[in-house]
Amino acid sequence: MTLGLSSRFAVGGLAAGTFAAGLLFGGVLDIPRRSAAQAPSAPQAIAGHPGSAPGTAAAAESGLMQVSEAFAAVAERIKPSVVYIRAEGRSESRPRPQLQVPPGFERFFPGLPDGEQYQRASGSGFVVSRDGYILTNAHVVDGAKNLKVRLLDRREFEAKLVGIDAATDVAVLKIAAANLTPAPLGDSDEARVGEWVLAVGNPLGENLTFTVTSGIISAKGRSLNLPGRSDRSIQDFIQTDAAINPGNSGGPLVSVRGDVVGMNTAIASQTGFYSGYGFAVPINLAHLVMDQLVANGRVERAALGVLVRDATLNDAEYVGLPEIRGVLVEDFSGSAGEAARKAGLESGDIIISIEGKPVEYTSQLQQRIAFRKPGESVKVEVARKGGVRKTLSVPLQRVDERRDLARAEGSSPDASADGHAASVATLGIDVAPLDGSTAQQLELPDGLRGVLVAGVRPGGPAFEQLAGPENGGPDIILKVEDRAVTTPAELRDALRVSKPGEIVSLQLYNARSKTRRVERVRLGN
Repeated sequence: MTLGLSSRFAVGGLAAGTFAAGLLFGGVLDIPRRSAAQAPSAPQAIAGHPGSAPGTAAAAESGLMQVSEAFAAVAERIKPSVVYIRAEGRSESRPRPQLQVPPGFERFFPGLPDGEQYQRASGSGFVVSRDGYILTNAHVVDGAKNLKVRLLDRREFEAKLVGIDAATDVAVLKIAAANLTPAPLGDSDEARVGEWVLAVGNPLGENLTFTVTSGIISAKGRSLNLPGRSDRSIQDFIQTDAAINPGNSGGPLVSVRGDVVGMNTAIASQTGFYSGYGFAVPINLAHLVMDQLVANGRVERAALGVLVRDATLNDAEYVGLPEIRGVLVEDFSGSAGEAARKAGLESGDIIISIEGKPVEYTSQLQQRIAFRKPGESVKVEVARKGGVRKTLSVPLQRVDERRDLARAEGSSPDASADGHAASVATLGIDVAPLDGSTAQQLELPDGLRGVLVAGVRPGGPAFEQLAGPENGGPDIILKVEDRAVTTPAELRDALRVSKPGEIVSLQLYNARSKTRRVERVRLGN
């Protein structure tokens, strides 16, 4: 399709959309409910044709102008709150055909990217307070060493990462700036399918900053199979047909009242560009996460201790629900699960409300529970066979983030016991156990035991300090402080004693140079 043809389609689509908007907003903007052409005394005619009623074109033009003014007013109100974010120093997989893995190490690199290099990325965000807090997506800033924020008035600031929560894709930045315009935050629970919305952000980089697009809320409560999704992910996306492209991530989705109802996050596309479907994190969810990140720098989650899925038609019928809604309790998990079981929850229960608020689907249940305080008891209403309804008081337990992080890095507490590389996030490295055959291939001294460094992530905490097979190694980690480590699990346990930002002392042996050394590394998050 040529540019000219695209432009003609775009103009045609805008005209059609604006006309439809005029009809939809008629009641709100005092557009006459019956034009002169519709009046019984007037002849039926088409505006602009011979015989048209004189007032028809004028009334239509007036209505369209009011709609146009409404959209322009919203855009004018929200744009000063929107920011352009540049994230520098992130790493990205790149082909590296010349990479040579030492013989015998192939099993440590199943599906490992060929190499990593620095990159620059950009995205969007919006100011939420006069003292400089900014809301954006976690994936916009994750892994960045330097963050810069540009305002609509072209002022530019270094930004500090206050906190990040990958489970909801929410991050908070802070800049030292005056005369900021915070965006008004609305209530995403009140947003309705079919309502008009504007998406504001910086699609496709520097040249299209502070772009405004329009559409409607197409659906709510969407779940997406995004990269990095886990059982801790909370997905309750607002779907919209407002045009969203790469670079829009983190920008606001705004109602016609000028309030932010969502944060633009993802698109459904086979090409990587807008194909008609965009998704936004509901602002109520983002607000809950933001408050914890600002207060504590991290999100503390509570758990009900149950494994769940959305209720089906058969589930609803079985417990006598008039419609398909609620969340089925399939099983119990850990100590939190024992507490829930003792409180009276049973496998097969359908949870239909928390503290009197209806629960329609799993993500809604997660939101009702996750951001409460551990130790707090909540009223859980369940539906059981034969129409039985019970309200139980269930104590919430603290989610063990350290345990979950370790398990997320592999399939078990010692995930790399099968010989595959596993991740140690606080050092930014991949490690593997050191078995006898590997020690022999590397010609290691008899009796030397430790954890093999299978890869070092560019820009990570241990970058340029530890060596993998491809950059002068591999190194063997022998001790953390004075504690010997012989498995990836022991390495993680030794590192947990120290907090992110603290410096740890590592005793190393380099298999290539046959030398020992000490490296002191500042732990990352």
